[in-house]
Amino acid sequence: MKILLTNDDGIHAPGLKVLETIARDISDDIWIVAPEIEQSGMSRAVTLTIPLRTREVDEKRWSVSGTPTDCVLMALEKFLETPPDLILSGVNRGQNMGEDTSFSGTVAAALCGMQHGVRSIALSQAMNFRQDGSIPWETAEAWGAKVLKPLLEKGWPDDAIMNINFPDRTPQDVEGIQITRQGFRDHTQLRMEERRDLRGNAYSWIGYSGRLSDPVDGTDLRAIYDGYISISPLQIDLTHNEYLKTLRSEWES
Repeated sequence: MKILLTNDDGIHAPGLKVLETIARDISDDIWIVAPEIEQSGMSRAVTLTIPLRTREVDEKRWSVSGTPTDCVLMALEKFLETPPDLILSGVNRGQNMGEDTSFSGTVAAALCGMQHGVRSIALSQAMNFRQDGSIPWETAEAWGAKVLKPLLEKGWPDDAIMNINFPDRTPQDVEGIQITRQGFRDHTQLRMEERRDLRGNAYSWIGYSGRLSDPVDGTDLRAIYDGYISISPLQIDLTHNEYLKTLRSEWES
């Protein structure tokens, strides 16, 4: 099985090393194409107005001066002579769940792979739940192949990707695995701070409040809060199907 690895944290990110360990438990035909620098929050951005530059880091390993989606496109169009059987994106430094899913470059890379007919999975390691700075990479490493192998055996629809989040717990403290849907928080987590540099000039910094919400059962948020691994099937279709029926009936009348 040929597996392409990518991420949004960059070619030197610790999560990419974890992902390679996971992937090598499944196959020894591993290819890596990842951003030269961190591209978190880039969603499905594609670089259209400036040229992309690539760097061969090692055998079957390249960096790209662009977004995660750029990396997948470059891999499919330039570096790989034949398409991979699987694309794994991650392991992201921090959870990708709830509303944040649409911001995620990690998820976007998987969506790009799916759009090009390749089975794709996004993987993220939750952090900062136990204490500030906590991120148990060993949990994603220990559980990664255990989660991936059954998914690969069972398969899933061609128009979906799998979004996996590992909880901020040690491997032995993980409660299990839950199949979930994307959740929604009961507050806005993004915030902005205005600061001043050493010359007295103002600048703004966007970040997360870190305040927990109270999500309902069956969601990715609740699963991670409760110490479970979350697996959510995602798709590109953003249509609000329930209101679509209402809107059509109103316009037809």
